Amino acid sequence: MNKIKVAICYDFDKTLSVDDMQSYSFIDDIGMDINNFWAECAEFSKKQGADNISSYLYMGLKKCREKGIKPTREFFYSCGKDIEYFKGIETWFDRINAFAESKGVELEHYIISSGVKEIIEGSNLAKYFKEIYACTYCYDENGEAIWPAIMLNYTNKTQFLYRINKGIFRPNDNSVNNYMPYDDRHIPFENIIYIGDSETDIPSMKLVKSKHGYSIGVYNAEELPQTHQNLLNLDRVDYIARADYSENSELNKIIQEIIETIYHKTILKEINKKQRKQ
Repeated sequence: MNKIKVAICYDFDKTLSVDDMQSYSFIDDIGMDINNFWAECAEFSKKQGADNISSYLYMGLKKCREKGIKPTREFFYSCGKDIEYFKGIETWFDRINAFAESKGVELEHYIISSGVKEIIEGSNLAKYFKEIYACTYCYDENGEAIWPAIMLNYTNKTQFLYRINKGIFRPNDNSVNNYMPYDDRHIPFENIIYIGDSETDIPSMKLVKSKHGYSIGVYNAEELPQTHQNLLNLDRVDYIARADYSENSELNKIIQEIIETIYHKTILKEINKKQRKQ
């Protein structure tokens, strides 16, 4: 039997990071208050009838140029260095990989985020991800961002789950729409775990859950927010937990149990296939 592969797919802002990625170095560099920045983005979106994601990407470039900052890849990379993460993240990836390995499972980690890819690539977590799917820019001959290349909003996030499922990773590879036999797929949906924090993750959570994978809603609060209780009650997620990735946390326990469950289900499927052939 081939090694069992499991994918953990994460939103980034307020799922791994404590706040939006723009709230750290980026907002300091452009000399704005974070609330004012998002308010201007919302006003632009309302005035222009624009998507919220395209609005913030446009506003980010506008504010850079007003401040005399060249919006290069290097600039965005630098904005990822000071991001603050939830408890336990520093050891999470090595620890959960080792646990999976001890159970005969190979883990792959993916980001599916509406944030800026280059900022995530500049973070100290980037090395842990097989692929980072997020908004990114086109760059001119001077290396400066001029236009969005890819925009991820709450609905088109779902296409990247199919890319992970089929192993067709390049965002501009349209062969993802072609039929692929179930047994040829890179990671079956029932071996995908999706972790997100808000309503913008609902389509992805629902898709994974409907295909017998596992969806987890995380939150950063002392008491369980009603929004997350609703996600559970309305059958949009399988589990809810505080965004705490430390060794003894409930989230850690849930994911360990899921990994073990996937392992045992896969073994049983193999037994069934073998018996059918006989």
